[in-house]
Amino acid sequence: MSLLDWQANISRTIFTSSLVKKWYSGDLAKLCQYRNRYKQLFFKVSFVNIAVIGGGAAGFFAAINIRDNFPTAKVTIYEKTSNLLAKVKISGGGRCNVTNACDTLAELCSAYPRGANALKKAFRTFDNHAAMTWFETHQVPMVTQADNCVFPQAQDSKVIIDCFLREARRLNIDIVTECGVKSLSKMEHGKLKLCFNGDKLPPKAFDKVVVTTGGTPRQSDFTWLEQLGHTIEVPVPSLFTFKINDPVLTAMMGIVVENTQVTLQGTKFKSEGPLLVTHWGVSGPAVLKLSALAARWLHEQNYHCTLQVNWVNERNQDVIASQLETIIQNSSKKMLSNVKPFHLTDRLWHYLLDKCQLPADKRWGELGKNAINKLVNILCHDCYQISGKGSFKEEFVTCGGVSLKDIDMTTMQSKKVDNLYFAGEVLDIDGITGGYNFQAAWTTAFIAAKLSGQEP
Repeated sequence: MSLLDWQANISRTIFTSSLVKKWYSGDLAKLCQYRNRYKQLFFKVSFVNIAVIGGGAAGFFAAINIRDNFPTAKVTIYEKTSNLLAKVKISGGGRCNVTNACDTLAELCSAYPRGANALKKAFRTFDNHAAMTWFETHQVPMVTQADNCVFPQAQDSKVIIDCFLREARRLNIDIVTECGVKSLSKMEHGKLKLCFNGDKLPPKAFDKVVVTTGGTPRQSDFTWLEQLGHTIEVPVPSLFTFKINDPVLTAMMGIVVENTQVTLQGTKFKSEGPLLVTHWGVSGPAVLKLSALAARWLHEQNYHCTLQVNWVNERNQDVIASQLETIIQNSSKKMLSNVKPFHLTDRLWHYLLDKCQLPADKRWGELGKNAINKLVNILCHDCYQISGKGSFKEEFVTCGGVSLKDIDMTTMQSKKVDNLYFAGEVLDIDGITGGYNFQAAWTTAFIAAKLSGQEP
């Protein structure tokens, strides 16, 4: 039984007792006053001091919901840097991709290369639509794009930050910046002691602690949690672009091909969507999703492997050949440069013709079987050598973190340390681009904020 359920049961028992009814018979106002006084005393005894470690998206969402659930608890957010909600500020190009409006639970879970099974039950408690409703009811209207990405109607991440800071002030949540945690240890009676870096604060005891420190590529940042018995899945980058040393390709930087399929040759890793040519290689939703799906494999390959691009997202070579044959029949006297299959851009089509060593002024009717095979192959099996990873600073994400085997996903409480909870990217959960990482933060923080998992 969760603590909130336990409280509710006691509350119902007390306020339906014949003694209370006799004391306040016929006076609803007095009964409500008695009930509120009881709640204040009860909550005060239950929890006095709650620490939230990390002043990012999950940290603020957890702190706000803790105060909503436990009105008299003292809640303090500790942030190791001077910048609160830093990732919220830059997400989505400064607009903040709050979540994704996908319709089904299966579709939502499929966006998480790691953590999907564990999140399935959690999403039944608080899913993407619940998150949208939460922001709407907290004076932040939402808008959904054609690709299902959800942004604030204001198209500015500042409204999300302002919402969190406003709620923190309203609920009297304390915020301490430039105060990183050095260690956490267990004390008597289930309390937890935090020691901080530097001499800004002395060690402090807390009734409950919620860790929302976010993702990090440095395993050393998890040492203090590992010392408590938690298994740490090695953190490696996720959501990044690919470096490709092809000056002719990168000379086309800025080109976007809307419907592609990208695959890592020799593996089952593949994704679909828009591809962007950059001055260092390739990016765009298709590449970012692929980098997330294959994050660990790519790390093991030291980011050197072969990328296969299907420029037209058509795996059936006969379909591609058929369209080329149709062009030959209908435009046999036109030059290759003047008729572009599958609505390819002019620059990309010329680039592909050069790779096939086909002159742009050659007539379509002059193409032989060998030339057609070359075009079919390059349209669906164009290969590039990945020579490293680029950065995607707006959505910097790592896979890895605290193993989900050590977490009770129904409460987000640690299985190793009572009264210790986790939320957000500090866990071994990560999603593809499109608002999914923030959604995991909202869901896990909402559940952690119930502070469930122990009967008093």
